[in-house]
Amino acid sequence: MMLRFSTSVSARAAWEESSGAASLLSLDQPEDSLPSDIPPLSVWGVALCISGTLIAAENAIVVTTILATPSLRAPVFLLLASLGLADLLAGVALILHFLFLFCLQPSHWSELLTSGLLVTSLTASLCSLMGVALDRYLSLSHALTYGSSQSRRRAAVLLLLVWLGAGAIGAGPAMGWNCLNEPASCSVARPLTRTYLSLLCGGFLLVVAVTLQLYAGICRVARRHAHAIATQRHFKPAHQSYASKHGSGRGFSRLILVLSVFVGCWMPFSIWGLLGDASSPPLYTYATLVPAAGSSLLNPLLYSLRNKDIRRVLLHACCPHRCTHNMHTHNPADV
Repeated sequence: MMLRFSTSVSARAAWEESSGAASLLSLDQPEDSLPSDIPPLSVWGVALCISGTLIAAENAIVVTTILATPSLRAPVFLLLASLGLADLLAGVALILHFLFLFCLQPSHWSELLTSGLLVTSLTASLCSLMGVALDRYLSLSHALTYGSSQSRRRAAVLLLLVWLGAGAIGAGPAMGWNCLNEPASCSVARPLTRTYLSLLCGGFLLVVAVTLQLYAGICRVARRHAHAIATQRHFKPAHQSYASKHGSGRGFSRLILVLSVFVGCWMPFSIWGLLGDASSPPLYTYATLVPAAGSSLLNPLLYSLRNKDIRRVLLHACCPHRCTHNMHTHNPADV
């Protein structure tokens, strides 16, 4: 995934001369190649196109499954659909970048289009992940009332605000908040300015911190529930049954996996965007952006496809004769 693009060989030379930064396109185009408007196809370009296609296809299946199934209308499924749509847009942005870079002549408007689409998709994806964590917390702490029609309306309004905010943030570069005319103000992700990227990464870190706090609250609520159940059954928490202990262990193992992937995908670029500048090595920008792109590929596996209801719908679509029982209601433990 790249937010930093080169328009032409002459523009690249002027940029390197003015800022001392190497163009990201140099990772795709050999130094001894002849000047041309469109660089030759490279291994990185092929990997970019394949990863974008996989991300788009994987998340398109999730979004289509949720929207086409009337029974999947609980707040969590709205959040998962939002997450899938955001990651779908990230995959489309990668494909568009490949087309602009290797099939068409790059231009300023193509840079602004792909960078704005990526910023919008990443912002919406991260906020949707925070929404999933909030859903898990509310499902446990307000199990009797959460999931009603009122909760669904609130979730829909919240997602609408998230997408409006993500769209406004992503429109920043196209509205003039870019460094195409002032190379010295560029960040590690051209054409974003350093001020713009610093604010964006600061917001990402804030969302990460809130999400971690929500998961910490989930652990506290789950621990209280386990203690209450053990007390009702006249067992001490230290002497729970084998199934209870191992079920809880599997739940916390999955939680640790989700948090590890979440932090590992988003922290590197968020920190690098705050610390780096236009003179920083482009390879470091790639190394921190790749995990963020990997998040769009892993999110369906960690969230949507782990839900029993979604898996049942997909199984019924692929093998109708093997799935004849009805869908069950949403269980917070499934997500």
